[in-house]
Amino acid sequence: MTLELDHVGIGEEPGAALPVVSAVAAPGHPGVVAVETEQAPVLASLVAGGRMQPDTGRLLLDGHEDAAAVRRAFALVDTPGVAEPFPVMTVKQIVREELAFAAQRPSRDHVDTVLVELGLGHYADTPVQRVPTAVRVRLLVELALLRDGVTGLVVTAPERHGGAVEEWFAVLRDVARRGVTIVLVTSKAAAATVETLLDTVETTETVQTHDDAATHVALQTEGPDDAALSDGTEPGLPSGPSVTAESATVPTEATP
Repeated sequence: MTLELDHVGIGEEPGAALPVVSAVAAPGHPGVVAVETEQAPVLASLVAGGRMQPDTGRLLLDGHEDAAAVRRAFALVDTPGVAEPFPVMTVKQIVREELAFAAQRPSRDHVDTVLVELGLGHYADTPVQRVPTAVRVRLLVELALLRDGVTGLVVTAPERHGGAVEEWFAVLRDVARRGVTIVLVTSKAAAATVETLLDTVETTETVQTHDDAATHVALQTEGPDDAALSDGTEPGLPSGPSVTAESATVPTEATP
């Protein structure tokens, strides 16, 4: 599933609410939208998630304009004023609310199970404003993916919570590798770091692919008599590489 923002924008220059931006996101390769100002990240996220029609440009899902399909497949994650938890909510409260939002049983046992599966049990009673940004991203991303039909994410401005870009982007990169299509809306400074990280990952993967191919060819061309002798008499084998309704919450995403 590929999502493309093709020169989308809102308003007119100079001072457009959302300057024209483009990005392509696919499973295994997050798309990056670099914007500045307080309002632009929210607008970019709403457009990318199919919740707002841009004044210019097109939003394409697998090459077709279908905002309704985008809304069904993509969840907004941590979008200010739209899909962010209150700062004082504990991690446990967020899990409970998200389970209910995903139409799953928000019992105490289920909440505890989710926290253990995410490796976040020790943060259960911690207000979300006090957890590291990478933990916050992991929590909200994984919970959004519990919703029926959600296979894509629009993640808004993780850098606003602090922390090293390398740490929270590693979470998004790993989730993308599971086949999730991710659009990251972030600042220009953070985007520059992310683009460098993506280039590094792609270079590493390309080198690894070439190395694997070369090894495969070498093994195919090696005859039974070419194997190294382990003790001078016998051929040796090649060595391998060693919620509750009363809680003060905001839904992760307002109803479109």
